[in-house]
Amino acid sequence: MPTPHQPPAAVRRALRKLGADIQDARRRRKLPMAVVAERAFTSRSTLQKIEAGDTNVSIGIYAGVLQALGLLDGLTQIADISNDSVGQALASADLPKRVRLKSGSGSSRDG
Repeated sequence: MPTPHQPPAAVRRALRKLGADIQDARRRRKLPMAVVAERAFTSRSTLQKIEAGDTNVSIGIYAGVLQALGLLDGLTQIADISNDSVGQALASADLPKRVRLKSGSGSSRDG
């Protein structure tokens, strides 16, 4: 039997916020849980877990619920390079200081 996974507190907080935001989005749309669950191809009890921020629900089911609410585009932007300032800084730091043509490349210097 697998060892129970206890994610860090920051992960639990993030999923609780996501769940609360999903619940708010569902309510703003005046959609009952049963309708959203059906559109997301999941059960009402799983939707309840999502809205509670349950860490044991797969990201695929979270994505299905976001799609059912018309919010899936936000998920595609989470790890996008435009939102990854650390990744951008690391990539910039890894750029070469200068670029040289390799000798014998066939290019001539006389114009």
